[in-house]
Amino acid sequence: MSFGEEIRRAVMASPRVKLPEIRSAMYKAFAAGQLTEAEAETLDTLINARAAIPSTEAPARRRVGSRPRSSASMERRRSWAAAGRLPPALAAQFTLAEQAVLAVVASEVKKNGVCSLTIGHIAALAGVSETTVRNALRQAQTLALVTIEERRRTAWMNYPNKVSVVSKEWSLWLRLSTGANSRTPRIQKSKSSLALTPKNTNPGSLAAAGNRFWKREHPADPEDGLSA
Repeated sequence: MSFGEEIRRAVMASPRVKLPEIRSAMYKAFAAGQLTEAEAETLDTLINARAAIPSTEAPARRRVGSRPRSSASMERRRSWAAAGRLPPALAAQFTLAEQAVLAVVASEVKKNGVCSLTIGHIAALAGVSETTVRNALRQAQTLALVTIEERRRTAWMNYPNKVSVVSKEWSLWLRLSTGANSRTPRIQKSKSSLALTPKNTNPGSLAAAGNRFWKREHPADPEDGLSA
């Protein structure tokens, strides 16, 4: 497929608000010799015609206030932030929501070497907004904790970025991390169910305690010939 045909398809498929961006890319391609003058004129005419068509797109709703926080998303956020994926000194430089984002990234890096999840996928896993994901990654990149490789597919489409952990402190932390705090968060049981399952309880001691309780509540009857 020629570059001119690629631009033509983008013009026909993109919303009108993207047309100025496509026109700019088209003229840059023409200046670089990737398009002939005739192709550039044809594409410019097509862009003008596309822009003149009355828009049937519903106006974007303006969001007021912050994104509603569901109990499920808050639980995911807290679980990831507490998963122990960041050294405490680094975690202190981010908000709880940003820590959750970086914990998801770190989990992928530990498992696959890099994180190639989309922004939306990371946001869903961490229980945060896509804006929070971008802010967290931008801050981590500014602090030289990660590198972000943009993978261009076409002039208007990208593959998911590849995020790599480059901080020596963080990399060492991920290599050495073991135990429950380093695992992928799971939905926790309710407090009531946890209360019914004591930790470090010896089954033998439970049986002995049960026997003592039974004997105390049911003393032997002398007529039965049984001794306590």
